[in-house]
Amino acid sequence: MSQSAQIAPPSPAKNEASAHSSDSSLREQALGHLFLGQLLTFMWRNATRDIEVLKSEVDRGGYDVVLESNGVIRHVQLKSSFRGSKVREVDVSTKLLRKPGGCILWLEFDRESLAIERFYWFGGNAGTALPDLGLRISRHSKGNSEGEKNERPIHRVLTRGRFEALADIREVVEKFFG
Repeated sequence: MSQSAQIAPPSPAKNEASAHSSDSSLREQALGHLFLGQLLTFMWRNATRDIEVLKSEVDRGGYDVVLESNGVIRHVQLKSSFRGSKVREVDVSTKLLRKPGGCILWLEFDRESLAIERFYWFGGNAGTALPDLGLRISRHSKGNSEGEKNERPIHRVLTRGRFEALADIREVVEKFFG
């Protein structure tokens, strides 16, 4: 094969995008740890050290982490997308509606460094239930053997427009614990 006929290696941006897809579980774990690091660092620096962090071992309850501070409990589902992503909606488990202080925190991050750049919030005041998730039922991302993407009856679709943009980790802490 001549050099001009050789297949060019994929561009770095394409490799990076495919890694975000193929290694999404690793990325989600890393982002969860980065978020908790920011949260705990902020609380430490502000002398608010009464905090407990409980991580879900099994993803059945609709949340990723439980946070408690000064008697306020939050069941938090973490979502994420990188800056510039076309993702404008997320699937949310209706099981989160049954959890005290259920809320969703959407992390927007830099696709190369994984640095968290923005936070988007969906939830109620401390001690109140999660607001209504709406009626739009989500669908599986992959089709069945016939190519049909079946409904996921206990999941709802939330658009980015339903989330409140937060400026920084200070505002996240205020939303979580008042």
